[in-house]
Amino acid sequence: MDKWEMYMEISQLIKKGFSKTKVADKLGISRSTVYRYLKKSPSDMSEWVDSLQTRSKKLDTYKELILSWLREHPDMSAAQVEDWLKEKYEDLKVGESTVRSYVRELRKEYKIKKETSPRIYEAIPDSPMGEQIQVDFGHTKQKSVDNKEVKLNFIAFVLSNSRYKYKEWLDRPFTTKDVIKAHENAFRWFGGIPNELVYDQDSLIVVSENGGDLILTQEFQQYKESRNLTLRVCRKADPESKGKIENVVGFIKHNFAKHRVFHNIDSWNEQGWEWLNRTGNYKVHHTTKKRPVEVFSLERQHLRPVNKNLDINYNYENSISRCVHKDNTIRYLSNRYSLPLGTFGKYETVCIKETEEKELIIYSAETGEIIAKHHIPDGKGLLIKDRKHSRDRTKGIDAFMDTVSQQFNDSEIAYDYLQTIKEKYPRYIRDQLQMILKETKVNNRDILSAALNECIKRNLYGATDFSDVVAYIIRHRQVEDTVNDTDENVTRIKGVSGWVIETEAQKREINAYTAILEGESV
Repeated sequence: MDKWEMYMEISQLIKKGFSKTKVADKLGISRSTVYRYLKKSPSDMSEWVDSLQTRSKKLDTYKELILSWLREHPDMSAAQVEDWLKEKYEDLKVGESTVRSYVRELRKEYKIKKETSPRIYEAIPDSPMGEQIQVDFGHTKQKSVDNKEVKLNFIAFVLSNSRYKYKEWLDRPFTTKDVIKAHENAFRWFGGIPNELVYDQDSLIVVSENGGDLILTQEFQQYKESRNLTLRVCRKADPESKGKIENVVGFIKHNFAKHRVFHNIDSWNEQGWEWLNRTGNYKVHHTTKKRPVEVFSLERQHLRPVNKNLDINYNYENSISRCVHKDNTIRYLSNRYSLPLGTFGKYETVCIKETEEKELIIYSAETGEIIAKHHIPDGKGLLIKDRKHSRDRTKGIDAFMDTVSQQFNDSEIAYDYLQTIKEKYPRYIRDQLQMILKETKVNNRDILSAALNECIKRNLYGATDFSDVVAYIIRHRQVEDTVNDTDENVTRIKGVSGWVIETEAQKREINAYTAILEGESV
């Protein structure tokens, strides 16, 4: 029934003697609407109805976009339309009721019927602030950019009092280690730990419920003890006891995930956290009539602080501490294990853990940062040392090579030449570099570059070869300065390079030859 029809119905019922309250009840409208309509004359009402049809609305600019969403997804809610608009247009300021009314009119005008699948939950009393977090899992099937179907899994957390939420997604099934990691991220998100955590009977957390005595998985039991958590697991077929998280799971599925295109898991999680700040934790809650983010600012003060960070791979069990010795080692089972240089002084003690694979994990007790890993050998009195923990002596050589290469016109070619020498003489590279550097200090860049090119051309990689070529170039240039090109006095042997003729052979001392004649080996 449109507004003009409503006006005529109200007028006729009043003429028949119905009171304004009875008219409102009969037509299913408020009494204030009846009073407002009766104040208008037929001509005023006609003008008002006409003005409504021609008046532009705030969301008319986005009409085609909203229509395309509704036509593609007939089951899309007005709340999700609002979220998508705010995601696409960050500066858009629009009320929830405005969007709901506009979507309702578009559905009516273009005959887009909404598909619904309602689910009913029983309300339970709110817990005190900081008392409880409810946890549950969910999954959705999304279309990827190449139009394939992808199954995504998520874990969701909600503070029972403020309804402040957190969630994480994976494109594979969760493991217990993933669940523990998500808990750590959730505690950082909330800024603390509640008095109680409520779960469903999930196999990643609970092995069985024996008359109220929970038997947890080994990993989660160790994590529970490390964090000193209090857990409560709901009975089977009893979702009402964790109705808040059930609603959150549905909210995530139908407001965030529904109709959204999946690109990759990292961007999907980023979009999810932005959605939490924009809608999930900002939108006014229908039950509390408050924004979760505003109530959370008070509830956060009631959470137990997170005292230290844990490394989920190794640091959720009770571990053993060891003193760091001044030679950057620790003792364990009559053996010594190396630590990176500088560990002594930075840490007085470290924590260790032996894995089932006979691996020793050494980590910081404060941050959980892994400092070193070693294989545990058989035997005693051994020093187990990681080469990475020794001083890196190659850094000085690399700097030395860079210094020498800068003395040439083309430093890049020179560096490649020195790198080849390093590969050829790894044990004597410092001596090789010193000999070449000596040549750079007494000769100009033109001679050095000419010698470098000649060595590369003739495949001569060595400091001695380089010095010989430099000496040849110097002598050859001196000869050219004193002898005219047309008056050459030296007849070269056919097929023999002038460079070979000018190069002096290596000479031995006379004592060497005397020793050979006397039968000694040299």
